Amino acid sequence: MSEPNAILLFCSRFPVLFKFIAGFFLVLLVEASTSSCPVLECWFVQEKAGRGGGLTGATTQEKSLLHIQTDAQSHDAASQKTPTDINPDRVYFVTDPAATLCHHSLNPPRGSVKKPQCEINPFLPQPSSLTWVASLTDSALSPIYLDAEWFSSAFQGLNEQLGISTITRAPTGSKEHNVILSVTSKTLSVKSRLGEPVLLDCGFWADPSSPLSGSGFAVEWRYQFRGNGRVVVAYDGKRDRLADTQEEGAMLDFDGLHKKGNASLILQEAKVRHSGTYICSVYLPYLLAQVAVDLEIVEPPSLSIHPSPLPLAVPGQTLNILCEASGFAPLSLDLSWEFKGADGKSRPLGSGSVTGHRQTWDGTYSQSTRLELDTSKLDLGTGGEISCVAVHPGGTRRASATLNVIGFSTPSIEDSMAMVGVALVLYGLIKFASWTFSSSGSTNGKQKPEKHLFF
Repeated sequence: MSEPNAILLFCSRFPVLFKFIAGFFLVLLVEASTSSCPVLECWFVQEKAGRGGGLTGATTQEKSLLHIQTDAQSHDAASQKTPTDINPDRVYFVTDPAATLCHHSLNPPRGSVKKPQCEINPFLPQPSSLTWVASLTDSALSPIYLDAEWFSSAFQGLNEQLGISTITRAPTGSKEHNVILSVTSKTLSVKSRLGEPVLLDCGFWADPSSPLSGSGFAVEWRYQFRGNGRVVVAYDGKRDRLADTQEEGAMLDFDGLHKKGNASLILQEAKVRHSGTYICSVYLPYLLAQVAVDLEIVEPPSLSIHPSPLPLAVPGQTLNILCEASGFAPLSLDLSWEFKGADGKSRPLGSGSVTGHRQTWDGTYSQSTRLELDTSKLDLGTGGEISCVAVHPGGTRRASATLNVIGFSTPSIEDSMAMVGVALVLYGLIKFASWTFSSSGSTNGKQKPEKHLFF
C-alpha cells in the first residue's frame, strides 16, 4: 500500500486520534513560530520639559520591555512576568505582522552576555516640507487616525547583523502597539574596493491595514561625513518622480521599490569620496523611519622600490633605497624595511625616513620611506633580499629587491673553495704553458752535428 493511501486509511479508521495528533502538532508549530519572537529590554528615552530661556531640556532614560509577536491575538498580558527593575508602565506589547522584529539577531540565546541594542522615543506625526515628500500630505488635513500614542524605535542586532527602525501606534492609554512602518538594513557596515559596484541594503514595510499606507511613500538617501552632508537620491513614490540630485552613478531599483519595498542604494563605481555614513529615510504621510549604513572604501597600496635593480655594494658603502606606496585609502599605513640573508633568516631594519601623506587627483594617497643602508655597520654577508613592507587595513603588501655585496674582508667557505679552484686552474695553466714553451725551445735549439774535414 502506498504511503498516501495508508495515511487516508488511518484517518478514516481513527478520526479522533488523528485530530488529536494534528492539533498537537499545530500547537507545537504555533509555539515554535511565536517563541522565535524576542522579549526586548529597551531604553525609553524622552526629553524633560525645558527650563526656560530657550534651553533644551535634559533627557531621561527608563528601562522598558517589549514583548514582540506577529499576531495581536497571541498577546497575553496577564501571563507575562515583569522584572522588578522595570516600571509596569514601561511594558509594551508590539505586534509586527511582517516579523521583522523576530530576526534571530534580536533574540540571543538565554544567558548570553551580548544583547541587542534598543531605544524607544515618543514620536509626533507631522507633515514634511521636503519637495519630494510634500505630495504625500497635499490635503493638509490631519486624520483622526493620528490621534494616538506613537513611538519611534531603533534596534541593532548582535554583531551589527541588522538595523531596524520602526514607527508604532497604540490607541491612547493602551500598551498594545502595532508596527505601522519599519525600515531595515542588513548591511550596517560595508567595505568596498575602488571601482567596484556597491550595494547599500535598505528595505521597508508598511502596514497595509493602515490608512496611511495607501497614500504613497517617498525615499531619500543622504550622505554625511565629518559634518558635511548631501542628498544622494530622493524619490517621490506617489508621483513617480526622481529629485534633481547631482550624485553621478547612484541608482535605485524602482521596480523592486514599488513591488517589494526594496529601497537599496546602488553605487555603480566606488570612489574614495563615497566613504562615509548613508542614511536611508522612508516617508509615509506624517511618518518617517530611517536607518544608517557606514561605507568605507578600502584600497591597499601599490609598492615600488627604487633604484631597481639595486647596484652592487661593497663593505663600507652606504646605499639609499626608496620605497613608494601609492593609490591607497584610507590614510592608515605603516611602512617598514626587512632584510633576508642567504641563511633564510629575516631581521627588521626599521621604518627608515617616512614622508608625509600626499593626496592624488582620485582621492587616494601616496607615501614613501627612504632607507640608508650602511654596509659597514650591518653584517650583510654576501647580500640577500631587501623588502619594503606596508601594513594597511586593506591588507599587507610587500616589494623586494636583491642586494649583492662584493669584496667583503672575510670570505665565506664557498668563496674560499672558489678561490682555491681558481688558483688550481691558474697553476695548471701556468704549468701547461711552461711545458709547452720548454718543449718548443728544446726542439728549435738542437744543433746540427759539426762536420770535421780531415786533411
